[in-house]
Amino acid sequence: MSLSDPSTEAPNPRTADFDRLPLLERARLMNDEDRRVPESVGAVLPQVVAAVGRIADALRRGGRLLYVGAGTSGRLAALDAAEIPPTFGVAPSVVQAVIAGGPRALCEAVEAAEDDPEAGGREVDLRGVGPGDCVVGVTASGRTPFVLGAVARARERGAFTVGVACAPGSPLEARCDLAIVPVTGPEVIAGSTRLKAGTAQKLVLNMLSTLAMVELGKVYGNLMVDLRPTNAKLRARAVRILVRIAGASEEAAERALAEAGWRVPVAAVMLARGVDAAQADSLLARAGGSLRRALEGAAP
Repeated sequence: MSLSDPSTEAPNPRTADFDRLPLLERARLMNDEDRRVPESVGAVLPQVVAAVGRIADALRRGGRLLYVGAGTSGRLAALDAAEIPPTFGVAPSVVQAVIAGGPRALCEAVEAAEDDPEAGGREVDLRGVGPGDCVVGVTASGRTPFVLGAVARARERGAFTVGVACAPGSPLEARCDLAIVPVTGPEVIAGSTRLKAGTAQKLVLNMLSTLAMVELGKVYGNLMVDLRPTNAKLRARAVRILVRIAGASEEAAERALAEAGWRVPVAAVMLARGVDAAQADSLLARAGGSLRRALEGAAP
């Protein structure tokens, strides 16, 4: 691997005297640099949309979405994957994260783990990645050997591969079917890619997973109708969602949710279409699980 500076590692001329500035000026300078991130992500929206289309198609056919990363990138990937089941009601196996160094690396640095490309390939093999899956490699520099090894092996096994990096012209681009490269430039602190590069990666991962779930009918309007209401906060959210969708009272919404096993789409169809839970389940199944199609279809 070349040790020459990618753009994410180069010193930032705008922050050359960072440690000598007054604290408020340092804060302002960090904020100014952070403002550049959304613009860099906006420049790669066509690539994001292309990736979402492939991911949604794979998930619709029973495939999986696997993120692979190391360090900050791996932790961001794990965060996104962990949020999908409670937010969109899918099984944890549907969206997975693989981080160099394993679970220990989620809460402490395991720096050397990222230097082993064979380990990345082994993780792909262990998960039985195949043609029905999508694998997203996440690395700020686009050079992390663990990630490169993983995406190369995933591609060999027939998976559709996406690379998310913040440095143009990286090895990751050459090893993936599709590259998403928001160019965030040098960091406030040289090489600290948990900053702008990390923020850009988080924004991209937000879009990949969220937009794919919208494509699968997991959202009605802007409401997360397939959430799993496993605590008091989420149960209250489920009631509010149902009140908004069906125009029911909170009491009616709670009763319908109880009868539906706290499945919001089922309860919504029950209230909106005047059917019982079994009929609502059938309508949803015929609509491919989409609440909107179930509500807008012909009367039962």
